[in-house]
Amino acid sequence: MEASLTDVPGVLVGQVTRRGGGWLTGVTVVLPPPGTVAGVDVRGGGPGTHETDALDPRTLVQTADAVVLTGGSAYGLVTAHGVQRWCAERGQGFRVGPGEGDVVPIVPAAAVFDLGRGGEFHHHPTEQMGYEAAAAAGTHVERGVAGAGTGALVGRRFKGGTGTSSVRLDDLADGLVVGALAVVNAAGLPTWGGPPPGEAPGEADGGTPGGPGTALNTTLVCVATNAALDPAETSRTATAAHDGLARALDPVHTLADGDTAFALATGQLALPAGRAERVDALVRLQAAAARAVRAAVVDGVERAEAVRVGDLLIPRWPG
Repeated sequence: MEASLTDVPGVLVGQVTRRGGGWLTGVTVVLPPPGTVAGVDVRGGGPGTHETDALDPRTLVQTADAVVLTGGSAYGLVTAHGVQRWCAERGQGFRVGPGEGDVVPIVPAAAVFDLGRGGEFHHHPTEQMGYEAAAAAGTHVERGVAGAGTGALVGRRFKGGTGTSSVRLDDLADGLVVGALAVVNAAGLPTWGGPPPGEAPGEADGGTPGGPGTALNTTLVCVATNAALDPAETSRTATAAHDGLARALDPVHTLADGDTAFALATGQLALPAGRAERVDALVRLQAAAARAVRAAVVDGVERAEAVRVGDLLIPRWPG
């Protein structure tokens, strides 16, 4: 069985993909078990995000009910409302009253820029697509041109996509897993195969859907583990996830990217309690997160097939 974010027990992924008729976009939703601690680290200079401030370890709420990765730039963030509606119908959320439905689902989200890549600028993800992605969640993750990676590019001229991977750390704790899912829509180029990584990205912008000036990008990542982490440790794991981006893409975290990493800790397996032993365990877990992210980026790019939009063919990365 292929390594996946859903190797973390209880973590599910749902996706909606829209292709053809002016569409080339989609939504990816990560649904963790109830009580999952969440963190985030936003590194890009052009982020499009929703409710990420709620994941600061200094704030009231420590958990998230879902994480949404979406196409459509800022327009696509409305998909989080559809996921909130799906969660609320099931009584999942931060309880604010005595009634069964008196909850506020915590659904942070981040978007990639893919506007116009299917041919129609205003064909971007909707609230209903977010709802449908949540309803479709399961253990199988469609890779390549799927979900939020449907309209993704790398270097603004090769096809990007959705990828996933996982790393096992059984020697640290029996059954410990760190998984990653990446939506690869980077201004930079992959560091393996193809043109040299130092080549300036975007030289062929006029030949990509959307035409000249379509300069915004973004790679989104969600990592998850079944370790028990507190909010600060979970946020630090999101920070470590960015190391995987830096190993796989060059450049990253540019002014033209909204690179964002989410982290989830389901709390099923305890790490050592002693200070020195716990630090060592966290270093190893967070290093594994970086490895899983790099592998997920490679998976997303290599699974992405060429896509034709009208008379334009968006080629695969030649690596």
